[in-house]
Amino acid sequence: MSIKTTLTLAAVATGMGLFGTALAASHGDDHGQEDSAERALVILTSDSLQTQAMAMILSNAMQQQGADLSILLCDAAGDLAVEGYASAEPVNTPPENPAGQVTPEGILQMLITNGAQVDVCAIYLPNSEHEQADLREGVGVAAPGPMAEMMRDSTIPVFSF
Repeated sequence: MSIKTTLTLAAVATGMGLFGTALAASHGDDHGQEDSAERALVILTSDSLQTQAMAMILSNAMQQQGADLSILLCDAAGDLAVEGYASAEPVNTPPENPAGQVTPEGILQMLITNGAQVDVCAIYLPNSEHEQADLREGVGVAAPGPMAEMMRDSTIPVFSF
């Protein structure tokens, strides 16, 4: 990883942290922070750049608030899990976020580094030009059974984008 990439990811992490903290503060500070073992499942299927970015921004905020985060990437969003994938352009952040611009794949990599469990849908690889070896380090392939159990668990909120 180049120094520029490392510095960019560090700036994004700082900016996303400030943005997530400000967002939480503006809506009360008791949203799940009392339970550090809270889990959350984010399912992302959209090919929309802004939707992908917002899903990652909100995932980052949940992770910073203590959620044990699982992310399932399906359909076009599965491309975010491919090593070397680059969005067509970055997304501008709100003025209060010092990061300025972010990419969904950049935030995803940060989430993985910080412990999020990230998987592509079981049918993503067989229906794409990619193989498991093409996935970013730390990204797996979801098994339908365990994923269905997580989705059915009433203690795990599911957020779909």
